[in-house]
Amino acid sequence: MALVESLQKAINYMEEHLLDQITIEDIAKRADVTSFHFQRVFMILTDLSVGEYLRRRRLTLAAQELTSTTCKIIDLAYKYGYDTPESFSKAFRKQHGISPTGARKGMGKIQSYNRISIQVKLKGVEPMKYHIIERDSFQVIGIKREFSCGAEDAGIPGIPEFWGEATENGIVNQLVQLTNGQIKGLLGITENFNAEKNVVDYWIATEYSGDVPDGFMSYDIPAAKWVVFEVKGKVPSAIINAWKQIYSEWFPSNGYEPAKIAPIEAYIDSDLDSPNSYNEIWVAIK
Repeated sequence: MALVESLQKAINYMEEHLLDQITIEDIAKRADVTSFHFQRVFMILTDLSVGEYLRRRRLTLAAQELTSTTCKIIDLAYKYGYDTPESFSKAFRKQHGISPTGARKGMGKIQSYNRISIQVKLKGVEPMKYHIIERDSFQVIGIKREFSCGAEDAGIPGIPEFWGEATENGIVNQLVQLTNGQIKGLLGITENFNAEKNVVDYWIATEYSGDVPDGFMSYDIPAAKWVVFEVKGKVPSAIINAWKQIYSEWFPSNGYEPAKIAPIEAYIDSDLDSPNSYNEIWVAIK
């Protein structure tokens, strides 16, 4: 329940400061996680980016105030964080389907987005298979690329293309041949989030013990306790669904919290398109 409580604290903070210029770092501090990790978990649980949630809530409150008071539209625009009445009207129309003036005249329906409350749902229909292990630090080798996290959501555009390039130029095959660690297959690792630039490093890697071969870089994974989740099904949909279960069901139902160590997606099966494809997600816990 600790994860749920910390996320709710962060959401409460957002609600208490809807009219302020808050940053993702301010919000993530309330959940005691990195800003990138908070954005990722928030997106997994709500299917919304933090920025989109804040926009929807602000425009919901703006609409309520618009229809219940005589406050000038220009004053509402500034109050809810818009530089000009025009930018406010554009955002208002996008959410509500009508202009602020039309809403005030009762010419359409308002789209109200309510405050989010994180709750545990006991489903139990789809069991999760996992095991917990403790490991000393280990090395992975591979290639990495810096990606923009995007302005509108917590996703990372460009990663599928990165995998495609690595497959075409033979890097993927080389890494498969070099694998000699405990985690089999290819690894996808997201780490080193830079909040100022809104960028993150993404690795295509494999666990490898020994001197780093030419053409590759190394990344050291610190010693930790890990929960290893079995993921069965076609990729990427099976991976996405597993992440949703991990954060919406497993963590709220267990006495662990995610550690501040980059999680690992292990692509073990050679046929990722198979409905029976077996892969794993490794999450460091505390």
